[in-house]
Amino acid sequence: MIISVASGKGGTGKTIIATNLALSLNKNIQFLDCDVEEPNAYLFLNPKISKTEPVGIPFPVVDEKKCNYCGKCAEVCAYNAIAVVKNKVLIFPELCHGCGGCSFLCPQNAISEVNKPIGVIEQGKAGQIDFVHGILNVGEALHTPVVRAVKNKINNSKTTIIDVAPGTSCPVIEAVKGTDFCILVTEPTPFGLNDLILAVEMLRKLGVPFGVIINRADVGDKKVEKYCKEEKIPVLMRIPLDREIAVAYSNGIPFILQKKEWKPRFKNLYSKIIKLTVGTKKGRQK
Repeated sequence: MIISVASGKGGTGKTIIATNLALSLNKNIQFLDCDVEEPNAYLFLNPKISKTEPVGIPFPVVDEKKCNYCGKCAEVCAYNAIAVVKNKVLIFPELCHGCGGCSFLCPQNAISEVNKPIGVIEQGKAGQIDFVHGILNVGEALHTPVVRAVKNKINNSKTTIIDVAPGTSCPVIEAVKGTDFCILVTEPTPFGLNDLILAVEMLRKLGVPFGVIINRADVGDKKVEKYCKEEKIPVLMRIPLDREIAVAYSNGIPFILQKKEWKPRFKNLYSKIIKLTVGTKKGRQK
């Protein structure tokens, strides 16, 4: 079972949901933090890191002795990362996606590839939970290869919970695609609703089953509830605006450790997800 926890906008509380769910289940759990630009689940899980691996992408290097400046490399680059001017090939590292097209199609075989580091993966244990997160190097713009590298660590013998970056951009799509179920965390505000709609559209395109958790559910308006009802989206849980939860969060403490009544609620959340996933699979088979 692979469960992703996403949100259309930042600040809705998806890391709170992901970490508390993992700690409630505790046994045979793997936690992946795929918010590689600013991973913060480690602040709540306090893992002991035992292994670090670099993440890189292939980066083109031009042999000026072989190059005849035909411009084929610039022509085939979909990301405009190469420009050929008089007797010079310019490569823009921030735009290069490491696709390899330029080296593969160079008529003079003048382009080779070197590994360009863009981030790292750290692995360890948070109690009984297997922990993995990715960290993008400062100044790098390409998140997706690091997200992909983190997901390559998925252990199919465990229940995997993936904390996803906010939004609906490429790294989010990379993180949620192929998961068995996605929890969308939102808040009852106009911004929450607007970005929830975008996230729902994304998941429907990807064919990933999903449900909604409404955080700070007793403030704002009822438009999120109305939208979920109209779109037949299951509301899996409602979490009130609670000072104790907010204080625990600000101190880096998962709130199930202080509010014990929430642990069985998160276990029940997992049971709901299993039932919804089984129902979805049966529907697809029909």
